[in-house]
Amino acid sequence: MSISKYKVLMNVVKHGSLSKAAEVLGYTQSGVSHIINSLEEEFGFLLIIRGRSGIKLTKNGEQVLGTIREVLKWNEHLEQEVAAIHGIEIGTIHIGTFTSVSVHWLPGIIKRFQQEFPRIEIHLVEGDYRQIEEWIIKGEIDCGFVTLPTRDKIDVIPLQQDQMLILLPPEHPLSSRRVIQLSEIKDEPFIMPRKGSDDDINRVLTNAAIKPDIKFTAGDDYAIMAMVEMGLGISILPELVLRGQQRNIHIKELDKPTFRSLGIAVNSMKNISPANKKFLAYVQNFCNQYPSPDRYKLPFT
Repeated sequence: MSISKYKVLMNVVKHGSLSKAAEVLGYTQSGVSHIINSLEEEFGFLLIIRGRSGIKLTKNGEQVLGTIREVLKWNEHLEQEVAAIHGIEIGTIHIGTFTSVSVHWLPGIIKRFQQEFPRIEIHLVEGDYRQIEEWIIKGEIDCGFVTLPTRDKIDVIPLQQDQMLILLPPEHPLSSRRVIQLSEIKDEPFIMPRKGSDDDINRVLTNAAIKPDIKFTAGDDYAIMAMVEMGLGISILPELVLRGQQRNIHIKELDKPTFRSLGIAVNSMKNISPANKKFLAYVQNFCNQYPSPDRYKLPFT
């Protein structure tokens, strides 16, 4: 059985189409189809079902997919180990991330990392907290940024504390206050992030025994800021999200400061690839130097 065939199958599954996979791999569609047919002959059962809307894994295909992903992962590890013995750093790292980390951390981390390791490829995948955890567990990504505590048993390296702050519209009655109690705004219309990105806010509200009047749910942090600016409600967001924002909103501290705990996670520290291990070290070093909430303050209004 050929590793190259496994890679073709994984691309077909990833893109949901033979033609898209062929385009990415530089093959013809008939070539990709031939490879999948060959793999199915070797296994003795169908792996995918072709339809007008694309491809779908069969039950047998779903059953072997996880093992194929593991085979490819360990093959990647082997290639990296052999290259390292020859003094060459190669590899591919798939990283799960969310908006605030993508904007404020990753550009600096990746720039420095690729200056030293130009032959290590980095692929970024954006999702919410729960999606990233699932991708790590399934082996779909090598590492991912998360908030602690995580829902599942994965290995996490704590990185930094990020203060949770209240957002108020421009003409809000409490706009002159620097510090606000959640009880003062418990009856106001609230804008909540979508499910999967709301863990940190829910922890703040639960600890304060507050059940907000949720009027809107938004899937993007910057959309939430825009809605607050238009007076549609109030919200709570992490300090890292708010850095550099230019909107006409008031940012206030909670009377009892609360933080989200940011970290980077892998399925198992014992089984990470050499390239991923180097990347994790760069992330830790960057966060040790990056301004944290006790060294950097937003221009509170």
